[in-house]
Amino acid sequence: METISTSYNLSLVLLSIIIAIIASLAALDLAIRIQKATGVVRYIWLSGGAFAMGMGIWSMHFIAMLAFHLSIPVTYDLSLVLVSIMPAILASGLALHIVSRPSVRMAQVYRGAFFIGTGIVVMHYTGMEAMVMGAEIKYSPFLWALSAIIAYAVSLAALYLLFLAQQRSGTPGFWWRKAGSAVIMGIAISGMHYTGMSAATFQPDHHGSLPASYDNALLAYLIGFGMLIILGLVFISAFVDKRFESQSITSERKFRSVIESANDAIILADRKGAIISWNKGACLMFGYEEQEVIGEQLQIIIPERLREAHQKGMERYLSTRQPQVIGKTVELQGLKKDNSEFPIELSVAAWEEEGNTYFSSIIRDITERKKAEQQINQMVYLDPLTGLPNRHLLNDRLTQALDQASENKMNIGIMFIDLDRFKYINDTLGHTVGDRLLIEVAKRVQACISKADTLARQGGDEFIVLLPNTNSDEVTKKAKKILGQFSHSIVLDETEMFVTPSIGISLYPSDGRDIETLIKNADTAMYRVKENGKNNFQFYTPDMNDAVTRKMQLEIGLRKGLERGEFNVCYQPQVDVTTGKVIGMEALIRWQHPELGNVSPADFIPIAEETGLIIPIGEWVLREACRQNKRWQDAGYTPLRMAVNISSRQFQQSNLVEVVRKALKESDLDPQYLELELTESIIQDSKYAISTMHQLKAMGIHLSIDDFGTGYSSLSYLKLFPIDSLKIDQSFTRNIHTNLKDAALVQTIISMAHNLDLKVIAEGVETKDQLDFLQLRKCNEAQGFFFSRPVSAEQLSDILQKQSSD
Repeated sequence: METISTSYNLSLVLLSIIIAIIASLAALDLAIRIQKATGVVRYIWLSGGAFAMGMGIWSMHFIAMLAFHLSIPVTYDLSLVLVSIMPAILASGLALHIVSRPSVRMAQVYRGAFFIGTGIVVMHYTGMEAMVMGAEIKYSPFLWALSAIIAYAVSLAALYLLFLAQQRSGTPGFWWRKAGSAVIMGIAISGMHYTGMSAATFQPDHHGSLPASYDNALLAYLIGFGMLIILGLVFISAFVDKRFESQSITSERKFRSVIESANDAIILADRKGAIISWNKGACLMFGYEEQEVIGEQLQIIIPERLREAHQKGMERYLSTRQPQVIGKTVELQGLKKDNSEFPIELSVAAWEEEGNTYFSSIIRDITERKKAEQQINQMVYLDPLTGLPNRHLLNDRLTQALDQASENKMNIGIMFIDLDRFKYINDTLGHTVGDRLLIEVAKRVQACISKADTLARQGGDEFIVLLPNTNSDEVTKKAKKILGQFSHSIVLDETEMFVTPSIGISLYPSDGRDIETLIKNADTAMYRVKENGKNNFQFYTPDMNDAVTRKMQLEIGLRKGLERGEFNVCYQPQVDVTTGKVIGMEALIRWQHPELGNVSPADFIPIAEETGLIIPIGEWVLREACRQNKRWQDAGYTPLRMAVNISSRQFQQSNLVEVVRKALKESDLDPQYLELELTESIIQDSKYAISTMHQLKAMGIHLSIDDFGTGYSSLSYLKLFPIDSLKIDQSFTRNIHTNLKDAALVQTIISMAHNLDLKVIAEGVETKDQLDFLQLRKCNEAQGFFFSRPVSAEQLSDILQKQSSD
């Protein structure tokens, strides 16, 4: 088959390669210009760059075509030549648009390379079709395909080099890297063209007319020099722009250095949420390097459950321009690269630039601050010993529960728990054991309630349980369950101990509609449990308030009673059972309240014991009794022994002996005429009691045990302590003719006392039969209504005077 011979003009080939390299250099520089430009300026640079780069690629192609010589005349179809320019310009514009975007990913580079390669192939073979000659072009399929592959590879390489140029702009050695990239791009583009030319063979077409011949070399040089002028103008304009831009670049670098030096994460994103800037603080905070996140969505650092709300917030702002989070500081959760969440403080700002919306986020890791806040909250809201909610947190939860109950018409239960005998354990075994006991108590109570309930430590050995949305039956079940937990002993360091709860219960809304009232009423019910024997539970009833009110009124009155002279001492004679003569008397306090009238000692003595007022009251009774006994002696009556009760609180006072000595000295009463009545509970601590009792006994004072048989002490104290007599409690004396056991106990006490050389006095003798029983059992003394009620000093004087005259 006949073919037409071909050859190349090497000078034009060299010129085409130079044009390709210079065009590539211009493209790299324009990519940086466009990337830094915004708004209208960006589109001007993009349009000019697309034209300059496209014309550079096309002129390289056309000069190379003109460097190609055939042995026949060749001209070009001007319309097709102009058409071939368009793919080059469009491909260049697409390339510059892709690599000059604020954020570029490799997937976009591959996609752009496909379109640009297609544009170059179309440009090349459209240009080949523009050849007008007396020959037909045949293409080698292999070389044609190879030229297309090279076109795509060249496009990918060109875009990748443009991408690197945009990423490395301004770094050291950047100019040399840019020049090297331009040489590679230029040679690669030229290689694609000449491979495509090698794919073509030319066969004579004897039927066609030969075109007019013209000087291809001259045309090529004109196009080449024209293109160099165009590219030169591009470089000059870029240089001028760079000079004007230098000050802005310096400011930008300073701004960038400030951002990079910040400990907080500073992240910039476009309107679609794509990350365009990522500082070192963000790298350290989230664990991503900058190249990993540029172009990625902001949602990469947002927990999945929050992403939808974040996206809707951005869309709402872009559509309405009404800020909700923007301009504010909010606390959220951030997501690290390892998928761990941590607390952050986020400040978001938005701004418009040349018609585009951008978002800046300043993010601070507040993990340490949250830990500190948690520790502070624990100190403020949790009990440091048990870890339970304290009063502050209980009040918060009660407030919420009351609001919900009021809105939803629900009931609330309040349990007020106080431990029985805790003070005794705490005092005897020490506060360390007491603290461990409270921790164990908290665990046992916690095991009896649900997760919706709140167990709080009110203070000391007091606990409060909040039971929302409940009823009396459910509260009763839980109260019984708590009592059951304490039916078993608690063992600490091999020491077994028993502690029981007294539980008072109030209900919302029947027992109160506010926190203070509900807790107060539950506390009131708890005290009723204490009065009724402890280790039980009691619901609040309105009549309890009357008792509490009276108790408070009595307490206030006790504090003022001594000052106002409202107390007086009565005296009850003690009689010799055999002779019937008065041989002593017991001093008994009475209280004439200005509003309540006569108040029973059974009502005010326990209050005085509880409040500690029994100490000044007891000292006053002791002094008054000693003075009165001395008056009777001075009046000439037979000297008798005066019995005075000593409370447990008085006996525990370290100065008791001095108080007694002072009372005797002030009244000038001989100690043998003073008897101190002690209860069994006083002498439970034998080591302490025996010392005090021996000191009193050494003074010559008579000592007796009052209410014998009602306490819990060991009988061993009867031989250890310097006791002179026993007083049988009136509860036994009253029933000696109706209860055989009481009669047996009374007889046993009398016999035992006589065997120990102790005297016996029976209280509460009200009938002749009781007296006969005591006489028959040889009881020493007796007192009670059968002989005389407690009387005033004047009345007892009459009794003593009558006895003296008989």
